Parts: sequence; structure tokens; C-alpha cells
Amino acid sequence: MTSETLPAALAGIRDDFLALDEPERLQLLLEFSRELPELPAHYAEHPELTERVAECQSPVFIAVEVSADDTVAMHAVAPAEAPTTRGFASILVQGLSGLRAAEVLAVPGDFPQTLGLTRAVSPLRIAGMTGMLMRAQRQVRARLDAR
Repeated sequence: MTSETLPAALAGIRDDFLALDEPERLQLLLEFSRELPELPAHYAEHPELTERVAECQSPVFIAVEVSADDTVAMHAVAPAEAPTTRGFASILVQGLSGLRAAEVLAVPGDFPQTLGLTRAVSPLRIAGMTGMLMRAQRQVRARLDAR
């Protein structure tokens, strides 16, 4: 996968990871875990509006909004005691939010495997991030279909 096939935000994140040695990649993932934005109040007060990501061992919930101009906003909540999972959620929130719906839908499903973390974290955690991406894309499709 080349940078040209990814939206700029995700390509930049991926390139940042690949520019580092493996131990430093884990540090960057931890930095992302600390940068996960809080859920907006309307989701925090109504958790039933979020979707549990069953592929994650830790309780991760996401919600995706698509505005009238097709701009996507992704929100996620993940426990602080699961920094790897929280880091993956933060990468997707930061990388997908602000994109057009079509750009989100075009993100390759193997994006999580391209971050250079497959030897540093368990396959189950990579599968969890893949699950977050797939569910986010499914929610985008559902929002577009509901119009």
C-alpha cells in the first residue's frame, strides 16, 4: 500500500510509525492512547448510541457520524488500562475524523497491519483495530443508506 492510496491523515500516521524502530513504535502507540478525545456528551450520556467492538478484548465502543456534507466524525471510548487498544482507537478517531465518507469507505481493511506493529503487539490486538475500522466503515455506509 502506498501513501497515495490512503487519505493523508492515515498515511501520515502510518509513515510516523514506520519511521521508528519497533520499541519506539510502541511508545508512539502509547502517546496516541493518551490523545484519545473524550466522548461528546450526547454519547457519554447515552452509551446505547455507541456500538461495542466485539473483536476487541477490552470494552471499546464507537460511534460514527456523517454530516450533511459527507464529513465523517468518529468517536470512541476505550479503557485507560488497555493502552494498546486505546491507542488503536485514537489512531482511527484522529485518522478518519474529518474525511469524506467515500474516503473512509476506501481505507483498505489491512491498514492496521501496515503500521509496523505486527511483531510488537498480539495478532488479537491487530484484529481488534481491524474490527474497529470495519465497524466504522459499516456505520458510515448505514448513515449514507439512511438518507
